Amino acid sequence: MENNSFPLGQRKINDLVSENYVYASVLYYFGVGFYNYEDKTLREVCDAHGLKLDQVVQSLENVTKKGEEFDLFLLSYPVPLVIEYLKHTHHVFVKKKLPFIAQLINHIQDKDKQMQALIEDLKFVFPLFVEDFIHHIYKEEDTFFKYILELDTALKGNYNPGKLFFNLNKHSLQRYAIEHDVHDDEMEGIRNITNNYQQTDNMSLELRVLYSELQHFEQMLIVHAKVENEILFPKALELERRAQRMLDDRVKLN
Repeated sequence: MENNSFPLGQRKINDLVSENYVYASVLYYFGVGFYNYEDKTLREVCDAHGLKLDQVVQSLENVTKKGEEFDLFLLSYPVPLVIEYLKHTHHVFVKKKLPFIAQLINHIQDKDKQMQALIEDLKFVFPLFVEDFIHHIYKEEDTFFKYILELDTALKGNYNPGKLFFNLNKHSLQRYAIEHDVHDDEMEGIRNITNNYQQTDNMSLELRVLYSELQHFEQMLIVHAKVENEILFPKALELERRAQRMLDDRVKLN
């Protein structure tokens, strides 16, 4: 990753980000908008922001080692931990990924008229996408996740039969599955605007970073949906079946 002749600290921000677009998001997490310092070296930027160069360099080096692979280890996790994992990814989406993408869109200046029209479309569409997306994940946490955790608690013996009966009749995992499928391709509109994130030779570095971030975010959503569909839903269905049997057995005893 590092050119032996030019340690990272001596390299210009423009060169670093051009080498790996993900570096732009790392700098953003340190409070640095790369587009404001393209001709500055990493050391100069760190000095200007009071950042430790070694810490920033380590973060840049680490980011290339991370993969967003499907977490099969979650198969062995109990439901509460799977939900905590999903809530954590929600937090990353809302507090890190989406704000960075929004900042990129708002700061991009491209002289090409065709690109400017595209950027204006993104400035209009992306906030609508974010609003709908955030509404969806908070609703998911407040209803779907909450219901599953209540089932898990009930099966551990801590439950009120009347409340459990109410929950089983009020909620439907099948309905949640259908609603989830509707949201599985949330980025279709943005994908159409950007022509599937296809980059062209005349694109500015800022726009290249934006396309890369949008594509990476979509890949993260795909992994997230896979965890929900292939791990959480089957576990939740089993909890629901067991809870219904437990309630039926209690009714028979009475």
